Amino acid sequence: MIGKVLDEAKALINGARRESYGSPQESLNRVAAFWRNYLSVIDNGEYAPKVNITGADVALMMVLFKVARESNEHSRDNIVDIAGYAGLAGEFEDE
Repeated sequence: MIGKVLDEAKALINGARRESYGSPQESLNRVAAFWRNYLSVIDNGEYAPKVNITGADVALMMVLFKVARESNEHSRDNIVDIAGYAGLAGEFEDE
């Protein structure tokens, strides 16, 4: 049935994942803040960000992360997560 993977991703995003981690946008923005700090360099004692990573960027980079895993070995979890992260990236555009 077409849409089964998308339905599964939607159920996870709006159910168990939301209960565990809060809203997807808040969670992805939190990850973006950590990644920005991690990718910063110290210049004369000051942090100078190399890049400006957003929550939408995190969602898209997580798609790439899952694609990398899937290229090694198939897992339904990878496919469901790819669908979910792609959907979340689209949600950022709607805001």
